[in-house]
Order: sequence, then structure tokens, then C-alpha cells
Amino acid sequence: MNSRTCAECGASVSVEDLQCPGCGASIPSIDSALPTRASSSLGKKALRIVGITSLIVLAGIAVAVWLQSRGPSAPPPAVVKVVDVEAVKAKAEAGDAEAQRALGECYSNGQGVKPSYAQAAQWYRKAADQGNAGAQAALGELYEAGQGVKRNETEAAKWYRQAAEQGYAPGQFSLAVLYLMGTGVRQDIAEALKWYRQAAEQGHALSQYNLGMRYKDGKGVTQDPVEAYKWLSLAATRGVQSATEVREALQQGMTREQIKEGQSRAAAFAPKKPAPPAQ
Repeated sequence: MNSRTCAECGASVSVEDLQCPGCGASIPSIDSALPTRASSSLGKKALRIVGITSLIVLAGIAVAVWLQSRGPSAPPPAVVKVVDVEAVKAKAEAGDAEAQRALGECYSNGQGVKPSYAQAAQWYRKAADQGNAGAQAALGELYEAGQGVKRNETEAAKWYRQAAEQGYAPGQFSLAVLYLMGTGVRQDIAEALKWYRQAAEQGHALSQYNLGMRYKDGKGVTQDPVEAYKWLSLAATRGVQSATEVREALQQGMTREQIKEGQSRAAAFAPKKPAPPAQ
């Protein structure tokens, strides 16, 4: 008969006994005293899951830090529409400025054609020369980046300005950035703020964010937390995540009345239509 020893008195006890016949001490069952193969396996699995979970958490933190380092995030891109490239090309070759711009975009993005910044620049220029603001801003981007054309920041500023003066918000934003940095133009904070404001008033999210930051820090304008709250709120509603984070930090130092006023100004905002270009 299989037996085991009582831990209290040392007497030999049958494996079936749960109490020592000599001293009366409780004897744990073999099943409860020893880990089973199943429980051991479950323990290993649990450790494995904990390890994997830790790796996932660390990876998530790393991604968050990387995204934060990139600065304010732009709103998510619009859904790409399917383009009939042949139809667009036919219109572009016939001289239609908007079709020329659209064809330049196809070449820039590789949509329906082999990607080619050189071809994109060619079609953008044809449309830009006809006064198409979107093409002017796009051509400015190519010059600023040196894609398809030789990099020339002065030329980039020239095309951004032409688009900006037509009231095209993306062109106004890009021109503001050049003035802020002194790239391709003489640095001029007042001029940068002028173009940021014009784009922001049309609802351009990144311009609203930058204008809000200027009011928050009092750079180029009188520091105004209420006005900063307004512009940061507007940018946040348009998908600029950093605007939400900055606004939350800003409101920690604001009174209830100031926050309420900032919310009221944001709610009353209505995007302006661009002013017609000067003749």
C-alpha cells in the first residue's frame, strides 16, 4: 500500500487518509499538495501572456513617443477618389486648367499613372500659369522639396504667394511657414501671422493650431489665453490631436469664466470665404 509521512509526528499515513491516525493532524491530499501537469501548463501560459502583454504595452508607448516627436498631426487625409486618368488627360491636353492640376496630382501620387514628380511639375506649371491656385500651391511644394524640379525656396515662395493672394488657404499656410522660418523670404513674424490668420479664418486646421499657439505663448501677438483656447479648440475639432493636448494644459491656468468665453468664441466661429483676388 502506498503511504506518506505525517509532517507533525512522522507517522506513516495511507495516501487515502486526510487525517493522521496518530496525532490527528490534517494531511493535504496529493492533488492539492502537488501541482498537476495541467496547472503547470496553465502557469507557463499565463507567464507567456503577461510577457506578450508587456511587449505590446512597451511597443504602444514607443509609438506614442514617436508620434509626439513629429509635432502636431494634420487632419486625416480625405478618401482618394477614383480618377479616370485618360479623361482627365484629354481635358488637360485641351487646355483645361483644373484638369491640368488634377493630372499633375495623379503624377505626384502615382494614381493611375507611373509616379513622376517631373511630369507633375510640368502639368502643375501649365495650370499655375493659367492662375489655378491649387496648382500654384502644389508647384510651390515641389520647389520647396526639390521634387521634379531643382530645389528653390524663393521660387516656392513666389508660387505660394500667388495662391495665397487668391485666398487659397493651403497656399496661405505654406507662405506663413516660410515667413516664420525666414525660408525663401526675409523672416517676418507679422507677415507670417497675417497669412496664418487668413487661412485660419477659412477653417484651415493647422493654421488655427499655429495661431492658437501664438496667442498661448504671446509670440507676435499679445498673450491671450481665451483667444488661444478658441483657436486650439477649432483645430482640435478638425483633427489636430496636439491642439487638444495643448488646450487641456492651457485650461489648467484659466478661470471658469475664461474657459466659458473661449468655448463661446469657438462655437460662434464661421469660416470665411476667401476674398476675391485683386485685379
